[in-house]
Amino acid sequence: MQILHRIPDLAKVPGPVHLAIGVFDGIHLGHQAVIAAATQAARQSAGSAVVLTFHPHPMRVLRPEAAPRLLTSTRHKEQLIGTLGVQALLIQEFTLGFSQTRPEEFVRVLVESARPLRQICVGKGWTFGANRSGNISTLDSLARAHGFTLTEVPAVAVDGQAVSSTIIRAVVQRGDLALAGRLLGRPFTILGTVAEGNQLGRQLGFPTANLRAHNEQFPPDGVYAARARYAGQEYGGVVNIGLRPTLERPGERLLELHLFDFDRQIYGEDVEVEFLVFLRPEQKFNSLTDLVKQIERDVIRARAVYRDRVTTPNCDSMPLSKRPVTGW
Repeated sequence: MQILHRIPDLAKVPGPVHLAIGVFDGIHLGHQAVIAAATQAARQSAGSAVVLTFHPHPMRVLRPEAAPRLLTSTRHKEQLIGTLGVQALLIQEFTLGFSQTRPEEFVRVLVESARPLRQICVGKGWTFGANRSGNISTLDSLARAHGFTLTEVPAVAVDGQAVSSTIIRAVVQRGDLALAGRLLGRPFTILGTVAEGNQLGRQLGFPTANLRAHNEQFPPDGVYAARARYAGQEYGGVVNIGLRPTLERPGERLLELHLFDFDRQIYGEDVEVEFLVFLRPEQKFNSLTDLVKQIERDVIRARAVYRDRVTTPNCDSMPLSKRPVTGW
């Protein structure tokens, strides 16, 4: 999959071009339907399917105080979109200046850049342009004027409710990861970057990778049995989310991952984490000795959970983003 960073770079993509446009936070079932509309049409026309998304999330620029936690960082989004059969991903930088682009100008640049632009696919009720002044009616008029087709993809419903990133964030926040997986169409995972910590976990006999998230929505604090993927390999592990009350004063909320049978320095590397089972809430212990004993129990339980999951038929070799879900 080709990665582009400017709309004029669409000229590098063999036409006709079929664009799926949106913020696409989470790449949930609704997003997948929009992208599938572009990929299916591209196959029929022997053209190229391109996803156009934005970085950072527009709300981080327009109303940072109200910006939501992310379901997927841009890097995570890139990985997930790479599994959906598109030829290119265009990550447009979203700035205050870009936010003032008039709808007509936005579409004009798309038309002039693609060789040619055959189709734009968007979700139901999509708005765009300065102050959200462009809507489906605007886009339909522009499509007829410029000679491309518009596809407005209906919302996808699960149990009678339309799937949305907002709903999934709330589901993850309350810890219903099975439902989150159903709405996403894949297990809920977080892609974090390993940051250097204070090495205390190693001193206690359980080295951990401190994952620096990118404003993602975390599940509730506590300890989880986990499945992780690093450099194309899968590992079982145990995750702690919280403030580490036994070790330090309350501060930054951390995601710490202990991988089973793994002892490598991977600072600066990305690790994708799936939360298999909630084991217990985070708690403060009277001593480090008590903490170590509890970690030993957590590891035993987490190993058993992971061992049970990896024996599920036909799942062992599948990437986390494609595994069947159990339980602007």
